[in-house]
Amino acid sequence: MKFVSYAVEGNETYGVEVEGRILDLAGVDGLPGDLLQGIESGEGFLESVEALLREKGEALSSFAKDEVQWLSPMPTVKRNIMCVGKNYREHAIEMGGEQDIPKNIMIFTKATHTVIGPGETVLHHDDITDELDYEGELAVIIGKKGRGISPEEAMDHVFGYSILNDITARDLQKKHGQFFIGKSLDTTCPMGPFLVTKDEVDDPQNLSITTKVNGEIRQSSNTGQMIFSIPTIISTLSKGMTLLPGDVIATGTPSGVGKGYKPPRFLRKGDVVEIEIEGLGILTNPLQA
Repeated sequence: MKFVSYAVEGNETYGVEVEGRILDLAGVDGLPGDLLQGIESGEGFLESVEALLREKGEALSSFAKDEVQWLSPMPTVKRNIMCVGKNYREHAIEMGGEQDIPKNIMIFTKATHTVIGPGETVLHHDDITDELDYEGELAVIIGKKGRGISPEEAMDHVFGYSILNDITARDLQKKHGQFFIGKSLDTTCPMGPFLVTKDEVDDPQNLSITTKVNGEIRQSSNTGQMIFSIPTIISTLSKGMTLLPGDVIATGTPSGVGKGYKPPRFLRKGDVVEIEIEGLGILTNPLQA
């Protein structure tokens, strides 16, 4: 299923995309009020939605895609977004050199207030940064609580996948000597358009990923190029730390970020960034003009 969150006349709700229309689910037949509550409620949530669609799908309220304001499929993220740094070999090299290829997973976090939805405007923050950069990434959403998860069991804890743009102020990153501030400016985590359940993704480690700026391809890779696989990431994060339903993990970005060009090609006012991941849709966001 392709879950979406959206607003109609200022009221936030959620649903599923079916044959080009959005079917509303909030509060229907006892379903949770938002997608996060659904994920937190356990495996029965998907079963309930599937049964509802089979039995009453044609009777549900529905909207055309252009009739709603699209939100991030996870407009509420309870904990900092967990991000994997330098998880593609060529990206690690473009950010420094061979010596920057990690031997162990590099993890940093991004504040939850940064999340915005598809189509929403990214603030340029030109009063504090001259080096705003894009990073197209596959996001993994945890569906089942766990700690000490083995790599073999890791995929049992996945609810689904989405597209995430880990927008970064490179100069702030360098200035402060760590990632959090440069990664946590308002509006710098576009996410969406869908949260696609894992049953619809045959192999999350074999998905094409492309980032365009103003229609020009900047990043073109495949999730199979990750240094650390999704099961390895989940297992490593869960060693001593409990993962919770609704946790978002950004799995890293391939080469082709603005900083990697010579000279660098950072985002400018009015730019439009599109990130496409095979089977997950296209996440499009304009920069503040």
